[in-house]
Formats: sequence, structure tokens, C-alpha cells
Amino acid sequence: MSKAVGNSVVRHRVSRRLRHLMRDRLDRFPPGSALVVRALPASAEATSDQLGGDLDSAFRKLGLPVHGGAA
Repeated sequence: MSKAVGNSVVRHRVSRRLRHLMRDRLDRFPPGSALVVRALPASAEATSDQLGGDLDSAFRKLGLPVHGGAA
């Protein structure tokens, strides 16, 4: 994760939040898929709901189903 997101404490917090949000969304991908989630600087100030919404929006653009899960 880029240092533009914040200091190491902030970067690790964002990383943990994204990992938790992705855990509920992994079933949308075929087995063996590889995915990279890039955190932009605004991620440091975003709420979990905002991050989840951003992930769901990106998945919609990819044509993946958006359902349930924590958003």
C-alpha cells in the first residue's frame, strides 16, 4: 500500500478494513481468481460503509453480482 494513504498505522488499518470487507465478497469470483485492491489516499478517511460501497461499485463495473454482505 502506498505511503500516500498515510503513515504505517493508517495503512495497516485501511488494509485490515479492506481485507474484512473482501472476505464477505470473495464468493463473487471464480475459484483461483487473482484480485488486487488498491487503496487510494481517500481510503484513510473513508468509513467502512463507504469502502464497501466503493468495492461494490467496482464489482458492478466488472459485471460481477452485488448482493448481501457487509457494505
